Amino acid sequence: MIFQVRYTRGAREDLKRLFSFLAERDLAAAKRARKAISKSMELLADFPWSCRKASHDNPFIRELVISFGGGGYVAMFEIDDAKNITILAIRNQREDDFT
Repeated sequence: MIFQVRYTRGAREDLKRLFSFLAERDLAAAKRARKAISKSMELLADFPWSCRKASHDNPFIRELVISFGGGGYVAMFEIDDAKNITILAIRNQREDDFT
């Protein structure tokens, strides 16, 4: 089953922030990171249940680890129902945990 992947406003702002941060240092790397995140979201649409749980209390809140270079990104998402996933936040793995 393929899920529809949606983004909260905060997650979209996270993507812009992450892209801008990297683009200031290396535009080509920022474009590669954006592509890696996009490809990971395509995979997420097919296999959301394969991602690790982010909360012991709620099995529908999960984290997708996105490899990129020597680190990568983490996307927190919620499986809303049998057809929809909502990306709640995205951060670099070197940043503090989600707030």
